[in-house]
Amino acid sequence: MFSSERPVAFLAEHVWEHMTFEEGCQAAKNCYDYLEAGGYMRVAVPDKNFRSKWYQNMVKVGGNGDPNHPAFSHKIVYDYKTFTQVFVQAGFEVELLEWCDEEGRFHYKYWNEADGKIGRSLQYDTRNSDGKLGMVSLIIDAKKQGIIHPE
Repeated sequence: MFSSERPVAFLAEHVWEHMTFEEGCQAAKNCYDYLEAGGYMRVAVPDKNFRSKWYQNMVKVGGNGDPNHPAFSHKIVYDYKTFTQVFVQAGFEVELLEWCDEEGRFHYKYWNEADGKIGRSLQYDTRNSDGKLGMVSLIIDAKKQGIIHPE
């Protein structure tokens, strides 16, 4: 329990792509305002820079066209620069954990599952096997500066 009774962490896996860029910026700001100082968000979205035709067809705006498919309501596909911008504008400090650069190269920085497990990730998605990437996410930690105040 914390003195302000505010949450210290949020986890959002493949949520932000279901909002427009503007809605995503507002959602990040709302989360920032609500989080305890020193809290963080772990957030994952599909990665615009991942070089897989199958993947990009599945995650694109409107998905594969099937209204019963979860990606049907995708409104944006982020690259790491645009996604970082959403959270920096809200006041967060952003750390990239998994992402593809403009050339499609995959980058990974160790992250602890205990801080929020992302299923669609290098380590936990079963479509990644035999040294081949089948499913990736753009994953960030967005940290709100300040000190967490215990009761």
